Order: sequence, then C-alpha cells, then structure tokens
Amino acid sequence: MYRILIITFLFSPLYSGAQTIITGRVLDEKGQALPGANIYVDNSYDGASSDREGAYQFKTSLTGSQILMVSMLGYKTFQTTINCTGSTISQDIILKESFDKLKAVTITAGKIEASDESRSVILKPLDIVTIPGAMGDIAGALSTLPGTATVGNDGRLFVRGGEARETSIFIDGLKLNNAYGSTFSGIPTRTRFSPQLFTGTFFSTGAYSAEYGQALSSVLVLNTIDMPARTQTDLGLMSVGGSASHTKVWNKNALTSSFSYLYLQPYQALIPQNIQWEKAPQGYDGQLLYRHRFNKHAIIKTLYTHQNSSLGIIQPQPGNEAAEKVKLDNHYNYINTTLEQGLGSKWLLHTGISFSHNSDKVLVDTLSIRQTEKLAHFKAKLSYFPLNRLSLKLGSEYYWQEYSESFDFFKQDISLPLTANYLEASYHFNSELALNGGLRSEYFSDHHHLMPRVSLACRISPSHQLSLAYGDFYQQQANRYLVQKNDLIPSFSRHYLFNYQWEKNLRVLRLEFYHKDYNDLITQLPGELETKGFGYARGMDIFYRDRKSFKNLDYWVTYSFVDSKRLYRQFTTLVQPGFAPRHNISLIGKYWVRKLKSQLGFSYNLNDGYPYDNPNKEGQQESKTKFYGNMSLSWSYLPKPHLIIHVALSNVTGRKNIFGYSYSQQPNTNGFYDELPHGQTADRFFLIGIFYTISSDKKANQLNNL
Repeated sequence: MYRILIITFLFSPLYSGAQTIITGRVLDEKGQALPGANIYVDNSYDGASSDREGAYQFKTSLTGSQILMVSMLGYKTFQTTINCTGSTISQDIILKESFDKLKAVTITAGKIEASDESRSVILKPLDIVTIPGAMGDIAGALSTLPGTATVGNDGRLFVRGGEARETSIFIDGLKLNNAYGSTFSGIPTRTRFSPQLFTGTFFSTGAYSAEYGQALSSVLVLNTIDMPARTQTDLGLMSVGGSASHTKVWNKNALTSSFSYLYLQPYQALIPQNIQWEKAPQGYDGQLLYRHRFNKHAIIKTLYTHQNSSLGIIQPQPGNEAAEKVKLDNHYNYINTTLEQGLGSKWLLHTGISFSHNSDKVLVDTLSIRQTEKLAHFKAKLSYFPLNRLSLKLGSEYYWQEYSESFDFFKQDISLPLTANYLEASYHFNSELALNGGLRSEYFSDHHHLMPRVSLACRISPSHQLSLAYGDFYQQQANRYLVQKNDLIPSFSRHYLFNYQWEKNLRVLRLEFYHKDYNDLITQLPGELETKGFGYARGMDIFYRDRKSFKNLDYWVTYSFVDSKRLYRQFTTLVQPGFAPRHNISLIGKYWVRKLKSQLGFSYNLNDGYPYDNPNKEGQQESKTKFYGNMSLSWSYLPKPHLIIHVALSNVTGRKNIFGYSYSQQPNTNGFYDELPHGQTADRFFLIGIFYTISSDKKANQLNNL
C-alpha cells in the first residue's frame, strides 16, 4: 500500500506536466452563447459543459492528435482535430442548427390546416359533423372560421369580400366542378360530399400556393382517406332521410360504397315553412371510393359519385298577385382518379384525372330551361426533395370545360380549354425562418398570364410567429357571361397578407390583416357586356380556440371585419356587395359530459346585416337589412360504442332573418316599387339522426374515420 502511494507521489508531477488545458466558447451561427453544450475528447471521459456565457474549460492527460467533439440538442454535432502537447488550447466553436421538419416553422398566412398531419390543427373533420349550425355540411362548418361570411340563404363559402364562385374546391388536388347541390336563389344549398370521405382539409383564405388556380379569393382542398382502419358497415336514419355505407378492407385494397336518400316532405309537414313548396326537396346519391396500395410508396385512388335531386316552389312576385311555379331537376356525375408514386428517396410523382357532368332542367311555368356543364381536369405534379431544408414542385395541368344552355328552341354553347404550368420552391433557412416562392402560368382563349406568389414565415419565440404572403390570381368569367361573349378576359385579384399566430397548451390565437385589389370584373350596362369593373377588399380576422382552460370544454371565437367595395355588374359606382357583411362573429362550443356519454354543442353566428339596392331610394346599395343572428344547439349521445344518437336545432330563438328584397319591374300607382323580402325557408331546422355501425369488435362507429 505504501509502495503504491510512493509511486503515485513520485510520478504525479510527470502526469501533471503532461496535461493539456482546452478552453473556449460555444456560439450559434448568430454569435449568441449556447449554454449546456457538451464538449469532450472522443473516446475519453475528459470533457465539460458550457456555462451561461457559452464558456467551457477542462483538462486532459491524453497526448498527440485527438478529436474534440461538441454536441447539443437541436444542433449538428461538431468535431475537430486538436494536438495535445501539454499546453493550453483555445478553441471557439460555432454550432450549426440541425433542421427538424417536425419542429420547423410553417407558413400560416392565409392558411388554415385541418388534418391529422398538421401540427397546428384548427378544425378536424370531426368538428365538421359536430358543429350544431353546420348540420354536417363542410361549407357550413368552414363558415365559422376567420375570413368567411355567413350568407344564410345561400349556403356556399364567401371569403373576404369575394363571391362564392371565387372559392374553388379540389379533391385530392383535382378541381371539383359544381361542388354544391343545385337549388334556387334564396334556398340554401350544401356541398355534395360527406366529410366522412376525407381525412383532412386545407382551407386557404388568400395568397395560396402556385399549384392551384382559377380562384380569386380562396381554395379548399379535400383529401380522401387513403386506407381505412377496418371493415365496417354504417347505417343512418334521419328525420330527413337515410344512409347506408359499407367499407371492405383487404391486404392492399379497400372499397367503400355508400348510398343516401333525402326526402323532406314528411319533415315539412311537421315543421312550419315560410315558402310554399310545389315539390319538397328529394334526391339520392351513390358513391364508390376504391384504393389500392402497391407498396408503402405508391397508392391509386378512384372516387365516383352519382346524384339526382329535385324540388319545386311557388314563387310570389313583388307587385303581382300571380306567382310563378318553378321546378328543378338535377343530375350529377363525378369521377376522380389519382396516383401517387414515390420515385426513389427524393422524388414523388402525383398524377390524376377528374371529370364532372352536371345537368339542370328548370321549368318556370311553361318555359323550359336546360343548363349542362362538363369539366375534365388532367394534372401531373413532380416533387423533388434534394435537401432536408429544400423542396421543389413542378406541375402541369389542362382543363377542358363545355357549357350549354337552351330556352325552348334556342340554344347556345361554348368550349373552354385552359393550360397551366407552375413551379414552386420551399426553403427553410433554419427552424425559425422559411420562404416559399412560386410562379404559375395560365393560357386561356389567347390570353397568357403569369402569377408570382411568395410567402415568408418567421418564428420569433417557441409560441409566437409571423407570416407574410403575396400573390396574383386570375379566374375565367362565369359561364353565363362567356356563352354570350367568349373573348372576355379573366378577372384579376392581388393579395397582401400579414399573419400573427400564437400557440401554446392547446390554445391558438390567429390575427391576420389583408388587402385585395380587383380588376377586370364584369360590368353589365344596357346593351354592353364588358370587363371594366374593379374594386377592393380589406380587413382583419381574429380567431381564438381554447381546449385547455376548462375541463371537457372546447370552444373557439371568430371575428372578421371586411371593407369590400366593387364597381361591377349593373352598378355605376363602388358599392358594398350584398354578400359581404362588414362584421362577422362566430362562437362555437362543445362540452363533453362523461357520465352521460354525451357531447353538448352550441354555436352562434352574427353579422351586421346585408346591403341591398332599393329603387325607392337614391343611390346604389344604399340600404341594409337588420343584423343576422342564428343560435343553434346540438346533443350527441353514445349509449354504446357503435351507436350514436344526434339531435340538432338551428335558430333556436326563431329570429326572422332577412337577407334582402326583390322589387317590381315597374312602380305602382303611388310611384313606388313594390318589395318582397327574402327570408329563411323556415324559422328553424330540426335534425335527429340515429347512426349504427356493424363491425367485428362492435366498438367502431362512424366517427372512426374522422
């Protein structure tokens, strides 16, 4: 024992003299200190951690050439060779950030993600079927989000001062034409497809990707379910009809077939109506959705739907005791096939084709009107991922559209081809800064247009981020105008957006400011159909959702302000459109009562009223209706895992909402134009549904795919 101590004492000066001191600082690429970094000599226990100033110092007894390692979570590991000679080595180190897509900033300006893949989910498909006022309709649910306006007698999406047709809808990247069921003016419509078909939703309220075109205001992208989880049968019985669906899952294939029937006559016999129905709305639709997965990198999907519907009303005329009998029959077919194929580790090919055929037959007393619209859309997109931080998209698409209308023996039609190409790149400088830029080119009827689009996102702290976006957009004029004059140039809009988003602990706050310029809008002066119109829309949106503060309660609040003016159609000065209320408020709440196995829902939509043109007053669009209000309630009860009972009631207070007025063509004997208010088809809408699922474990229900 003493011998060991003596040897250690004699030789300790030699070891002490051979030690090398390694010192320095650890910084990031901006020169900021990085505390907590691990600095060590490879294959040894010699090392230290950086302090709050990024400084470190330690000793090593190793000699000769050694490898110095520096590691820290969120940064690339650093290594360098040092020569240990027993002296002091000063080594400052700069760590480069490692890029993690899951933690990287995402561009939020104008974009509202609603899918399981999004980290900042605003609205899931499940929300769509449980919002009381939406009654299971996609457009109705999205109308509770920022940037939208509630137009209660229409049912379509109106975004930031734009008409409903300024929002284009896509399924798996392909254009969905005639996305809403056919109806008459003043009778609300619905989107044609059930939210249960889709796994996620991308809703952009402005400055969207160069991949999408032919929309002046907004795009809604719906993505169908790839491979369902199980084989199951779903049955539904409702106060307005019924439905049945069966999904069969094999090893690499899945097929979903569904059928639904709508018949409102028994319902309308029980619930008082504000209009006189000649024929209660009725119809049926059948759908097939087939998927085949070749391997984990390739899948093909085909969606087909066929729909028939009809309705009839007796429509009073202002200043005329006689009323018009109006009937409508609609036939609709849509097919969509897409292929997604991985090409190695860095390439992805997405191709698809869709075709829609819509036919409306309208009978106004004895006048027969037919309108037929066909649209084929071909698309090919190639995505390339050369770096973890960089992605590129290159695509081409072709639209072929045919439209015809006839009035008894008179007929006119038109064919409308359009070709488009686009290129887009997205680059993350680091986890806090991202840039996306694209250029879209469209050629239509001897008109060629280039559309630049760019967006930028910066995360200023873990919970706060800012986004900017800009874009140019063109859209063909409506078919009813092009069939009269086929050389009309497309309408144009330019978007500017600024977005702030805060997200923490299941709470999300969005604040967005925007400005849109419009040009080449349709003007319809007597004997003249031109594109001399222009205008603007500007405003702000606020959205707050909270799933944390109150146990079992999920709620969100939306406020949208829009200042929209247009010189278009028959107007000769800038006016506020009737579909663009200045103030829009939505309040949605869902409360889960565990003991009762129930979810209670509440929604309230409010706006400040709709402008309209009153020929009895001077000016244009000089009048406005009283404010619109709609409070709705719902109750969803799950007595068993495979059984759901859902009850919903809209406009609980029975408010008499008015959306505008129509006027007689000629003044009466007192010199005034007689008016007729446009109200709701019924004061309230009541829905009760029973949904039963058959599966092997008796635990699946119709919410599984949502």
